[in-house]
Amino acid sequence: LPNVASEIGDTTPTMIFPIDITISDAVDEMVGKIVDRFGRIDVIVNCAGVAPLVAMDQMTPEIWKSVLNTNLSGPFYVCRAVWPVFRKQNTGKQNGGVIVNISSESARDPFNGFAAYGAAKAGLNLLGKAMAKEGEPFGIRVHTIAPAAVETDMFRKIVSPEAYPPENTLLPDDVARVVVQCAAGDLACSSGEVIYVHRRLS
Repeated sequence: LPNVASEIGDTTPTMIFPIDITISDAVDEMVGKIVDRFGRIDVIVNCAGVAPLVAMDQMTPEIWKSVLNTNLSGPFYVCRAVWPVFRKQNTGKQNGGVIVNISSESARDPFNGFAAYGAAKAGLNLLGKAMAKEGEPFGIRVHTIAPAAVETDMFRKIVSPEAYPPENTLLPDDVARVVVQCAAGDLACSSGEVIYVHRRLS
């Protein structure tokens, strides 16, 4: 986070919050500080995640709760905290705001060992659909992006290049481009839908 902040800080006012999004009070405090400094929030991107490969006969209640808390409850806490801010910002001339949730292809086609992760992401998909319906009267758009495998450190901790060659994965920038399209309103008609990203765009 400090590296990203230093890259954009010369041209864009920046704040960083290394928080645990599974703690709702910490999320509420973060949103409050952002509004205090900048006066508004235009876009929220929920991209925190954990994805351990755990077989069903090895799945403990602790692992299950950890995966669902990070991948589903955490994004819910963020959306809940920003919701009244977005509603207040909706003036008729200006929309309330945009939520972008990063889901996964695993929500509908999980790897073996992804029972908890797939279940959490499937829940996130439905949460996005429900919020989009509820938010539409207030100018709140909710987009859900579900990429296939993305070439990240987290992915490589659980899947080797031999098992899943790098040329078959997406790049982070491929997903980021879709996030920007959602935030900018280019995909406004997809609010409430799941956008599946299957191949590299570059």
